[in-house]
Order: sequence, then C-alpha cells, then structure tokens
Amino acid sequence: MKITVLGCSPAELSNARLSGFLVDDNLLLDAGTIGVALDKDRQEKIRYVLLSHAHFDHIKDLLFFADEMALNNNKRHVTVMSIPEVIGALKKNVFNNIIWPDFTKLPTLEDPVIVLKDINADKTFTVDGYKVTAYEVDHTVPAVAYLIQDNKGKKLLYMGDTGPSGKIWTSLNESGAQIDGAIMEVSLPNSFKDRAILTGHMTPELLKIELDKMNKLPAAIYITHARPGHKEKIREELLRLKINNIKILKDGEVHEI
Repeated sequence: MKITVLGCSPAELSNARLSGFLVDDNLLLDAGTIGVALDKDRQEKIRYVLLSHAHFDHIKDLLFFADEMALNNNKRHVTVMSIPEVIGALKKNVFNNIIWPDFTKLPTLEDPVIVLKDINADKTFTVDGYKVTAYEVDHTVPAVAYLIQDNKGKKLLYMGDTGPSGKIWTSLNESGAQIDGAIMEVSLPNSFKDRAILTGHMTPELLKIELDKMNKLPAAIYITHARPGHKEKIREELLRLKINNIKILKDGEVHEI
C-alpha cells in the first residue's frame, strides 16, 4: 500500500498544506489538499474520498476538485463517504448553492460529479477492493478514524483529528488487527495540553497515553497535523518518548507499508 502525503498541516502556509492523503492512486483520505499536489492526470484517477470530519481544513479542496470535474464534463463522478453527520454538514453548509454550487446535482441531476454516501461507524464496508472500517473518535465535531485493508492484507489506520479516545482502542484490540502503518495527529506540544484537550487534539504525552491502550503498536507511526510554529518542539518531545518507528510527516512524502 502506497501513501502519498498531499498535505499534513492544520494551517495553510507557503510551506505547509492542509490534510490530504492519497492511498495508492484512487482513494483519498480527507480533502484539505488536492489540486496543488496532484496534476490533472493523477486527480482523474481518484474515485473515492473518505472524510474523517467536516472541518474546513479537511474538506477545502473538495470544492475546487468538484468544480474542475464539472467543467471537464467527462461523465465521471467521485463518491465522498463519511458518517451521516459529516455528509449532512456538506449538504447543508457547503454544497448548498450559497457557499458553493451544489455539485451533487451538477452538471446534471442524472450525472453529478459528487455522490455523497453515508457510512456507519463500526461496520466494515468495501471501497474499490479495500476493506474499510470507521471508528468514532473524540473531537469537537462528529469524527471517525478509518482502518483500511488492501487486497494483500496490509492495514493502515488513519486517525484524522482526535483527542484522547477510548472505544476505538477496545475495538481494535478485540479485532486482533496488526496495523502496518498508523497516521496519528499530534497538533500541539505538551505545554498546550489543556488547549489540546479542549479542542480535541493531541500532544506527545497524550499520544503516548493513547498508544499504551493498544495491545500491539503499529509497525510504523506517522505523525500529522503538527502546528507549523510548534513543529520542532513537538519533534523534540516525541523523540523523548523513545517510541520506535515514529516519524513526523512532510508534504509530498511517499510511504509504503
């Protein structure tokens, strides 16, 4: 399984892109960044988008992606999937002909470029050959993590945005899943613990507490969502944890699991 880091920041700056991760060529995890990271040919290979939650830094480029598809008028659509609360937020607040055109009905009702589809947490479903399970996590809005398994049995855990959570670790431990790679957020350094908890995010110390809830650690842990102004401090604090195979992601990187 190949993971391309389109963006891994909670802030968009000249040297930082919003969250987006391309699995192989056809499955996108969150859509904060698409267009500036992928050329037209690579964008056209995307068939499915899994959204962790509805915050704008995780959906921004979905708007422009849809606009470009509609303009090209190539009879292609992309299926955007998430829990009902996220899909409902897109319908009400984004594709509403006020904030943005309703691309669930454009260019025609019969052939829209965006198809929105509800999924249920704790249920496994199939997406283009991948087995996917969504797990509820604790954020300031309804949010899920995804466990994605390819046809070779490789497993990727994508946590999206989350603060300390409980149920997901119980479910994963009970499943006995050996996770080959986990994309996990650490947004703030330890001195911002109270703010991290208030806003549904993680610090290095909070990450360690979450990892201790797992029966077996992922083979590789990839850190995302580090605040640009605090990235070096977060790096220092993660190193002090002495956790094997942990890495802070960079935009544009490609990882194989």
